[in-house]
Amino acid sequence: MPEIIASCTYFVQPGPENTARTLELARARAERLRIPQVLVASTSGATGTLAAKALQGLDVIVVTHSAGFARPDTQELTAENRAAIEASGARILTCQHAFGGVGRAVRKKLGTYQVDEIMAYTLRTFCEGIKVAAEIALMAADAGLVPTGEPLIAVAGTWSGADTAVVLKPANAQSFFDLRFLEIICMPSPGHP
Repeated sequence: MPEIIASCTYFVQPGPENTARTLELARARAERLRIPQVLVASTSGATGTLAAKALQGLDVIVVTHSAGFARPDTQELTAENRAAIEASGARILTCQHAFGGVGRAVRKKLGTYQVDEIMAYTLRTFCEGIKVAAEIALMAADAGLVPTGEPLIAVAGTWSGADTAVVLKPANAQSFFDLRFLEIICMPSPGHP
């Protein structure tokens, strides 16, 4: 019976110290599988800037927080990082979080969780980056920047930097259950000694 053998790197600790290695592993897997698109989660744009340089030659889409995520009328992506990302040839997607938005407003106002946030907490049982990878894939598909059903690489992290990379087939948010994780390239595994 045919099989696919793929390695997975587990980082002992999550965090930005894994960013360079995560990008290296993501690039190697993208080249091996001939996957042209890589999504990269980035808040301030620091990780996006590193990814845009490390992944040149690939179609890199840096996905940021929406305006007002941290504070009303504030965009966390800095102008300097935006310019550096765009100068490297990468694109930027800024839109509402797939697992947030109106559901989060209901939680904040009424103190009750909605389905989207429950789904986010479920994905976090793997790690924060797995949740973010799914979320940015939904966001990019909804924006029409990536086709649904075709593999891409999604890179994310635990609060800052990158420590997770996956191969997945995106879906639109309204078709969330069509999203498919195909491979975990790397992720943190803090349960290891």
